[in-house]
Amino acid sequence: MARASANSVLSLMDQRLVAALQCDGRVSAERVAQVLDLSPATVRRRLHALGADATVRVVISPVARPRNGGSAGALFLRIRVLRGKLDTIVAALAAREDIPFIDVTTAGDEIFAVARTEPGSRDPLVFRQLPSTQAVTSLESATILHVFRLTSEWRHQVLTASERAALSPAEPAPAVASGSGPYGVDTDDLEQSLIDALTPDARMSAAALAARTGHPESTVRRRLAQLAAQGRLITQVLVEPRRLALPIEAKLLLNVAPDHLAAAGQALADHPSVHGAFATSGPSNLHAAAYFPDLAALYGFLSRDLVGLGITHVETAVVSRAAKRTPAPLQPVPSR
Repeated sequence: MARASANSVLSLMDQRLVAALQCDGRVSAERVAQVLDLSPATVRRRLHALGADATVRVVISPVARPRNGGSAGALFLRIRVLRGKLDTIVAALAAREDIPFIDVTTAGDEIFAVARTEPGSRDPLVFRQLPSTQAVTSLESATILHVFRLTSEWRHQVLTASERAALSPAEPAPAVASGSGPYGVDTDDLEQSLIDALTPDARMSAAALAARTGHPESTVRRRLAQLAAQGRLITQVLVEPRRLALPIEAKLLLNVAPDHLAAAGQALADHPSVHGAFATSGPSNLHAAAYFPDLAALYGFLSRDLVGLGITHVETAVVSRAAKRTPAPLQPVPSR
């Protein structure tokens, strides 16, 4: 019974609460109640229940949208391994802090992963460690050249456009580039400590955040407001897609003519099923990931929605399980 419950589809109300958190991970229960015509007590109760068993987690996105949509400082890795060694390789990759995402496909010997790295660097994982691992039979890596859509920007389609607009924060003011950070702004030690503390639980209150970091609550509130106003407090909702009635996830590797690349990438980013779209190096110059309610919907996407985008080749891999989604949950402090 517990297994069936853990895999069951959430009620429409809970799905709408998830979608509200996607709009603004730190939105108040009172604001959600007002927009979705629910009582604040109901919203607080359901959000607590969804978070208590980790059905839904709100975290700081492990991948930031870079300035001008450019390189995200990340590699897509496609790793094939000897059958029987899949779990061993997945576990080794999952233990690395520089790998935030790992997916295993239905092929049974194939892993897709994202590795954070410096653009253009000779990453030791790609150049030495994986190639020298006997269980690895092949390795492909592709550098992200341009970001069209990040997973943190995907929205579950259960809210109206007006509801999404009402729940989304105001458009951030463009920051004046003054540093080398991904947003053009260098993060000082105080801000970094706040971001680090929020990373596994982005809904932590300012009071709890002050207690955890040792900074005055007034300072914490001011810096959080500054980060949000500059669009640098990017949250992501972690929830098993099957709980949203979207049990099929597909990775798409596409070849697109250069004069169609920008338009095709944007078309994918605008599609409601697509939760990631990137221009990349390598044989496939456009990578995408998408959620679907069933295989028929995936077939319809491939046979209809990709038509006319200048795509000359598509390779589709269906995900069997998401092996890693970082950051990990906060661990309870041991009692003394």
